[in-house]
Amino acid sequence: MGTLNRNYNFSAGPSMLPLSVLEQAASDMVNYRGSGMSVMEMSHRSKDFESIINTAEQDLRDLMHIPDSYKVLFLQGGGSLQFSMIPLNLFRNSKKADYIVTGAWAKKAAQEAAKFGTVNVLASSEKDIFSYIPKVSSENFTKDADYFYITQNNTIYGTRYTWLPETGNVPLVSDLSSMILSEELDITKFGLVFGGAQKNVGPAGVTLAIIKEDLLGFAPKEIPSMLDYKIHADNDSMYNTPPCYSIYIAGLTFQWVKEQGGVAALQKINEHKAGLLYDAIDESKMFSCPVANEDRSLMNVVFVTGDEVLDKKFTAEAKAEGLVNLGGHRSVGGMRASIYNAMPVEGVKALIDFMHRFEKNNR
Repeated sequence: MGTLNRNYNFSAGPSMLPLSVLEQAASDMVNYRGSGMSVMEMSHRSKDFESIINTAEQDLRDLMHIPDSYKVLFLQGGGSLQFSMIPLNLFRNSKKADYIVTGAWAKKAAQEAAKFGTVNVLASSEKDIFSYIPKVSSENFTKDADYFYITQNNTIYGTRYTWLPETGNVPLVSDLSSMILSEELDITKFGLVFGGAQKNVGPAGVTLAIIKEDLLGFAPKEIPSMLDYKIHADNDSMYNTPPCYSIYIAGLTFQWVKEQGGVAALQKINEHKAGLLYDAIDESKMFSCPVANEDRSLMNVVFVTGDEVLDKKFTAEAKAEGLVNLGGHRSVGGMRASIYNAMPVEGVKALIDFMHRFEKNNR
């Protein structure tokens, strides 16, 4: 069990936050830096909160090397609302988009976009339970598509992209929800990226969207104002009251990432953690990982025993040892260890030790 009787929490989201972030938030809870009130109580128009959101944006820009030609938005509605906002804002010429379906969230995104235009699903790995990232040939891309959509890390199925499609003049859009800040990205390769906070950034309630400025301003006039990126951009994410406390915690997390040495430093640690866990699975006679080797996620490691009863016994006994939320998604079963930035190497090693003991005791 971790520090202060805290469990090692392998939840896919909401997930564990860095302990120092929680401790800072606790010390600020009743009286934020002499303001006489909690961040939860202060006006979003106050100088204190203005400083919080501006600092958070600048820190994110620093960490992800975001050029001035991109807007950073703090939105609400989770990643799922982005499934609608993206087509509503980006369907501006042909009203066609290419999608690669690599999991449940990519599939939902494609279904949502199809309400507003033509969605071409170029490839899907659904028939193989989304166990790999399908390769696509640029010959099959829709030349006049308004955008091209991928889900960069697939939380449920434990896969990730290690390459990006070359889409030319067609803006590449990516759902980064479960891998944002976990590995270096060249943001200039994308027209728009987004991510719900509740996996690698902060508590549920705020969604990050990073959008190239030249993609703003094409939403039809009849769509609700809250769904127009340009309105949010023009109002610096304060068209209405933003999710203030979630933004505050996100800002503390960005500062924590900086303190760890930035995204590149965390990427090395993440690769180390994932490597340890995948090696333990591959060397085991009891556990196996159903994901194609080259497409394995750094953030969400899925594994099974092949016996549903044994899987349930594993997660129950792990929980009793302070290794919690290891059950796979309800749609696929098995086990899933989400090892986001905040999961220390010690937590992964504790899981591996338990796996060894469990295998020995259940031969």
